[in-house]
Amino acid sequence: MKSTVFNKQLPIAIGCDHAGYECKEAIRKMLSDAGWQVEDKGTYSHSSVDYPDFAHPVAEMVASGKASVGVLVCGSGNGVCMTANKHDGVRAALAWNEDVAILSRQHNNANILCVPSRFVTNELAMKMVDEFLHSPFEGGRHERRVEKIDKFQHEPVA
Repeated sequence: MKSTVFNKQLPIAIGCDHAGYECKEAIRKMLSDAGWQVEDKGTYSHSSVDYPDFAHPVAEMVASGKASVGVLVCGSGNGVCMTANKHDGVRAALAWNEDVAILSRQHNNANILCVPSRFVTNELAMKMVDEFLHSPFEGGRHERRVEKIDKFQHEPVA
């Protein structure tokens, strides 16, 4: 098995809405079976819920350093991604295939992976999470760009 680039001493925070429940459960089991501590922030059924109620707690854990990384799942992946990215220090990335998940780590140093459960199979979602967890940030020219994401200033672009 490949080694992870995230601290396995800290949990992975995971959350979803009702549309992502089945996918989240598959990912949660995969992570637990691989020896990760998983902090499951819900939801815990198919009953209709509001995705921000679950995305905010995951993002708070990642932003505070109480979790090394996060995974969020909703129907399109967009709602949880937009919500998570409201938190300072969070770089949530929406991925729909393994290559996008890898590049979100290598180029953007993403720390939360957002999965669109209505557009990927559970098997593909688990592969994306695995690749995300094992892909290092490349740094170099990408470091400057990530710093600009984290330290956005309201200045006109020339």
